[in-house]
Amino acid sequence: MKPACDAFLHALREPTVMAGFDAETWDRVVRQARTSGLLGRLGALASGFSERLPEAVWQHLEAALTLAEQQRRAVHWELRQLGRALERTEGPVVLLKGAAYAAADLAPAAGRIFTDIDLLVPRAQLGATEGALMLDGWITSPHDAYDIRYYREWMHELPPMRHIRRQTWLDVHHNILPETARRKTQPALFLAASLPLPGFPRFSIPQPADQVLHSATHLFHEGEWQHGLRDLVDLDALLRAYGADPAFWPQLLARAKTLNLGRPLYYALRYARHLLHTPMPQGLELVCPEQPGHLAAALLDALFLPAFASAHAECKTPLSGPAAFALYVRSHWLRMPLHLLIPHLLRKAHKSEDN
Repeated sequence: MKPACDAFLHALREPTVMAGFDAETWDRVVRQARTSGLLGRLGALASGFSERLPEAVWQHLEAALTLAEQQRRAVHWELRQLGRALERTEGPVVLLKGAAYAAADLAPAAGRIFTDIDLLVPRAQLGATEGALMLDGWITSPHDAYDIRYYREWMHELPPMRHIRRQTWLDVHHNILPETARRKTQPALFLAASLPLPGFPRFSIPQPADQVLHSATHLFHEGEWQHGLRDLVDLDALLRAYGADPAFWPQLLARAKTLNLGRPLYYALRYARHLLHTPMPQGLELVCPEQPGHLAAALLDALFLPAFASAHAECKTPLSGPAAFALYVRSHWLRMPLHLLIPHLLRKAHKSEDN
């Protein structure tokens, strides 16, 4: 990232430095945090010393916190409606990412905004789950025949669903990675280890290590980098919270090996330490399952580090745009074999030109 983003990153690493920011620094930091989806997070980090911040700045941060709190209450209400809709379906229903953070009040929840609710259910229950949701007023967003096949045969989720009255968006997953992905994991193990969610009897959340692994897998297998730094901040919050227990780290490594998610965990640890100075045992990456070779690590540094800077123009480097595009292509290469990938990308390019 450019030096213009140094203060923003410093605030995420050591929140108390915000008390010494001058007006010019705050102008940059507020704009960068807003664009990155992290203004509420800064507000949460600064809430213990808000009286030491300029009043105008705190008003921005407090407004973002208020919005996040309103969303948290709305998600709690929405989950109660979903719980009733799914009460007769079988098997676990696991909340993922933002919805899990908000419902369980996990470390990344403070100030966090998200756009949809993500659920994970057993593949065998996918039809029953979709049917129950449709009876409750959820509809699949419009897609052509190709897109329907793309989701239902190749991907790890149903097409996005929207409630016809409440306009809430829902993603229903049956796996952590697409069916056609080069990397294979075991969603049954992920589901079996989930923990009941107090207050929401139909739902559970991933166990702590699985929360980290799912967040890492989502970040480092996706191709949309406008929220890359925000998702890395989520990982930082999880690792700081759970890593306070020394027993967590060997459990995390063992779980990554079991679920075949060592590579995305390696990247999560590497970039959380590099960009956010996340505290973790020395040399942890060196014992992480499935480390990349030195050449591959250097190449991905040249892509991931500029991509993390892509959320705001002041943070971007000349390589941010090309890196984000390369990672977009990489995300598709990871999820689809070449005989599916090439026609898929050509089709997306053609649709983009039509629009």
